[in-house]
Order: sequence, then C-alpha cells, then structure tokens
Amino acid sequence: MSCPDGSPKLAQTIGPWQILFYGLGSMLGAGVYALIGKAAGSLGNAVWLAFVAAMVAALLTGLSYASLGSRYPKAGGAAYITERAMRKKWLSYVVGISVMMSGLTSMATGLQAIAEALVLKLGIALPVKLMAVLLAVFIGSVIYRGIRESMWANLFCTIIEVGGLIFIIAVGMKFWGGVDYLEVPPQAEGVGIAGISFIVILQGAVLTFFSFIGFEDILNVSEEVKEPRRSIPFGLVGAMLGATVIYMGVAITAVSVMPWQELAKSPAPLMEVAHRAAPWFKGLDQVYLFITIFSIGNTALLNYLMGSRLLYGMSHQGLMPKLLGRVHAVRRTPHIAVLVLLGIVTALILAGGVKQLAEATVLLLLTVFVIVNASLVILKLRKGEEKGGFEIPLFVPALGSVVCLVLIVTRVHGAVTGTGQAGHVAPLVAGAIIAASLVMYAVLRPQVTE
Repeated sequence: MSCPDGSPKLAQTIGPWQILFYGLGSMLGAGVYALIGKAAGSLGNAVWLAFVAAMVAALLTGLSYASLGSRYPKAGGAAYITERAMRKKWLSYVVGISVMMSGLTSMATGLQAIAEALVLKLGIALPVKLMAVLLAVFIGSVIYRGIRESMWANLFCTIIEVGGLIFIIAVGMKFWGGVDYLEVPPQAEGVGIAGISFIVILQGAVLTFFSFIGFEDILNVSEEVKEPRRSIPFGLVGAMLGATVIYMGVAITAVSVMPWQELAKSPAPLMEVAHRAAPWFKGLDQVYLFITIFSIGNTALLNYLMGSRLLYGMSHQGLMPKLLGRVHAVRRTPHIAVLVLLGIVTALILAGGVKQLAEATVLLLLTVFVIVNASLVILKLRKGEEKGGFEIPLFVPALGSVVCLVLIVTRVHGAVTGTGQAGHVAPLVAGAIIAASLVMYAVLRPQVTE
C-alpha cells in the first residue's frame, strides 16, 4: 500500500490481542516492585484500595484515548488530536514534544539501569554508558526491522513481566485470608470507605496512578492497527483491566505474606515477599534480575516505538521536517525517524542526569492528558465530526481532565513543599521543556509549514 503521492505507507498488521499486550507491556514495569512498599506505608493492608481508586482515575483518560483511537487512528497520537480539536499548531507541537520527551527520557534512564545490571552484576567488561548505547542500537534495529518483529519482541517481554508477578501471586496465594484487608495505619483512619479516610485513599491513588501510565502509547501505533475502530478500544481497556487485576493480586499477596509495617520499610518489598513465600526457590534473585532487565527493556522498546511513530505523524502534520515522515519501501517502518531518535537517546545517555528529567516529564504527561480529554470534549460537541467505533458519554473526558488537573496540583504541591531537591527541580524542568518547545516551534515553523 502507498500514499496518494506514491510513497509507501506504514503496514497495518497489528491485531486486537497484540494491542492488548502492547498496552499491558507499557503499564507493567519494574516500578511496581518498589511501589507496593510505598503504598503499604500509607494504606497498610488496604493497599489494594489504592490500585482500585487509581484504576478508576486512569480509566477515565484511558476511555478517552480508546474513543479517540477508534475515531482517528493516526500515528501523531495526542499531537494530531490536539491540532484537530484546538486548531493550534503551536499547542500540538508542544504536546508532541512533551509526549516524546517523556518516552525518551524514560528510555535513556531505563537503558542505563539495564547496562549497570549487565556490567556490575554480570561482570561484562564494558563502560556502562557504552553498554546503554549498544542496547539502544539493538532496540532501534528491531524497530527498524518491522512492526511485526517489534510486536513479537513486546509479546515475549510482556509474558516474562507478567510471569514474574503471577509467580508471586501463585506462591503467596496460600497466605490469602490470613489478615484483615481493611487494617490501616492510625493516621489513615477516618470518614470514608470502611472507616478509611478518603484523603488517604486519594493520596494512595495519586501514588499508584503512575503505575498505569503507558496506555497512552497505543494511540501512536493506531495507524498500523487492523480494524482500529474495534481493536484499539478492546486492547486499551482490556490492558488496563488486566493490569488492575494483576496489581490487586500482587497487593493482596504482599500484605498476606508480610506485615504491612515490614513491607513499608523493605528496600525491595516484592523480592522479600517472594523469598518468604517460596524459600525453596534457589537463585530467586538471579531470576528476578533477569525479569527486571526484560521489563525495563520492554518499556524502552515501546517508548522507542512510540517516539518513532510520533515523529512520523508530526511530520505528516507539517510539524516536523518531511524527511522524518519517510517510510522504508521494504520494511514499511519510518526508518529516518528511528535513526534520529537513536541519536537523541544516545545524546541523553551520554549527557547524564536524565533521571531528574524523566521525573519532570511525568508532569508534562499529565498536562497532555488534560489537553487530550478536553480535545475529546470539543470534538464530541463539534458538528460534522465522524463518530468512532467506541463512543463514551461527555462526562467521561470532562471528569478525566479534572482528575488529571488534581493530580498535577497534588504533584506540584508535593514538589514545592517537599524536602527533596529533585522534587523542587521537577516543575522547573517541566516548564523549561515547554518553553524550549515553543522556541523550537518559532524557529522551525518556516521550514515545516505545509
């Protein structure tokens, strides 16, 4: 297949189950292994409630993305949606850069973590940064090879990720029912659900909400999905529900095996749970090192894939140079965009200090969620807009915007009032990225206008 001008198009090969595993792989990650302990410190044995509340909050925006994906299956994702709704190219450009930076900084941070594990724990005699760059080259080559190969790699890694979490549930299930799952720390008691303060549940939901981030990446590969009107809603919503079931199972298992007080203090809570639930399993640490490497690697793969499609889509919107919109005639991948991203990620790895940048981009991603939800409200109210295969009530995107705004305020308030230096820096870095995006748009606009 080719575009009207004769240039090749992206290949539509992704089915509904591949999209589901894509979303599941994006959401499940190594972060949950430490997150359980932090959430238990706030909610005690009721930590599972935090994941339920977070799922409800995340699902509001997830449903908006599912609806938009069924309406407008475009590689530009949030950038395309913003421009279609708001009709402001500069805003679309800022949204696109924000989403891309979120993915690339996360990728650079993750690749360095994998490199450290390979070099320090497995004794590979290479500098950490060089190993990280080589990993980026390897992932880039998989994405260049084709979307089908990328989906198979994601499926393999996701099965390993899910397998590690299901193992913890399986070996710990015999402990279920042994504790009060509504027991909370004294400070969490109050007016709310079963005597648990609504404020504390909200704080736990804010903490666990970020374990669901990743579903938004699906929008950027929607142009390569077969029957997107049905496949994208099925895959996106299915992935969010699947992640919730796994997270809740892990949370219930964790507090069943270990007292929540010990869980909160443990530097590696889920590893400790696995050791206590399966003392007979020798070499457990090595197995979970292997799982962690594949989990982080999968996140890097999907962020790279998302970024390449985003650049491709923004090129076709006239927001990026046309060169980035080229598709390889044989491989049917945006090969120039893949190569450009490799250069950016390499620069981020060599520059260092990417972790703080990655933390700052979480604020940018929440801002994008506000804009995307608002865009769906506008599009639903605009006459003449084509309906999608998955329509939702107007209050869903409206409420999704409000929830994400609350999370932004909570995050910024915590950063400003907190004692950690990284927390103070995050809002400033997020603002600097937005300002830099606007400057870049002002400089590049003469070259990229259609």
